[in-house]
Amino acid sequence: MRKILFIFGTRPEAIKMIPVIKAFRVSANKYQVKTCVTAQHREMLDSVLKFFSVGADYDLNLMRTGQSLFGLTGNLIHKLEPVLQKTKPDLVFVQGDTTSAFAGALAAHYMKIPVAHIEAGLRSFNKYSPFPEEMNRVLISRLADFHFAPTKQAADYLKNEGIRKNVWITGNTVIDALISGLEIISRGDDEKYIRHFSDISFIKKIILVTGHRRESFGKPFREICLALKQIAGAHPDTEIVYPVHLNPNVQKPVNSILGGTPGVHLIPPQDYPFFIWLMRKSYLVLTDSGGVQEEAPSLGKPVLVMRDVTERTEGIRAKTALLVGTNHMQIVRETNRLLTDPDAIQRMAKKANPYGDGKAAQRILSVIDQLRK
Repeated sequence: MRKILFIFGTRPEAIKMIPVIKAFRVSANKYQVKTCVTAQHREMLDSVLKFFSVGADYDLNLMRTGQSLFGLTGNLIHKLEPVLQKTKPDLVFVQGDTTSAFAGALAAHYMKIPVAHIEAGLRSFNKYSPFPEEMNRVLISRLADFHFAPTKQAADYLKNEGIRKNVWITGNTVIDALISGLEIISRGDDEKYIRHFSDISFIKKIILVTGHRRESFGKPFREICLALKQIAGAHPDTEIVYPVHLNPNVQKPVNSILGGTPGVHLIPPQDYPFFIWLMRKSYLVLTDSGGVQEEAPSLGKPVLVMRDVTERTEGIRAKTALLVGTNHMQIVRETNRLLTDPDAIQRMAKKANPYGDGKAAQRILSVIDQLRK
């Protein structure tokens, strides 16, 4: 029986890891599965684990207020060593581009344990955007032994870098999680969600906003907030709903510019089921989140990407998403166009999602099964 250890620490990682963890646990006669959460995020991570009924075998509990990348990276390496020594896994899975993923891959490499990388090969080709995620992902690619690319483009990027062995195109596991999550909430009481968002008028067009990227701190965030304020004033038939990230670099400009603006709802970060329910109810999504760029097209929701560059260009080419940057006039112009031109928004809504079909986790399991033979 092969021992598999999954290392992750943030909510987005958990969402994308859980379908793979569950797929391997179904094959309990072949694999002994252990999970190690770093808690790079804490409450948001825990709520996802609870929603999907996935526990943690090891919890490093590393979240600290104001923690620097230096401190986080050092603590991760230090804390992961005894976990790896105790579990002695045959294979370590990491996901994406977080500091937890990078440290997990590096720690496994130090112990000469093979590494499997979920969501491998994404590139923005700007090492400072997203920061530090772009270089985390590049470095993980040099450390990993098995590369599960979500798209052909991601696989091609790996091959262009000389990584031609053990690369598989699987789709993105975020779509697996989304489908599973929607199935879970559909079994419940829809009124629970309506009551939860009781201040929001769902007879209006809902514009869902997320924004948290480190490279947007400062002027770019102010530009985004000014754009949202202008959109709210010009479109009283809309409700802008913004779950505001807890980082002070986000909270300060958002609350100072948008606080008290009619038609703008600044709400706390939402647990995963409430967020995907809200996304399903939305008319349009404005975001700088990678995961949301991937999820929204599966729900037929057009996406305006408030970043200067994105490592998820498949959606841009497929026209499920449009890159609008952080200039407030550009954001306002493209949002106005989609709000006033039903044909334009329908063209985006009807495009096929390039990121997957909900079967990525099974493809990853099948590859590892084949490698065992």
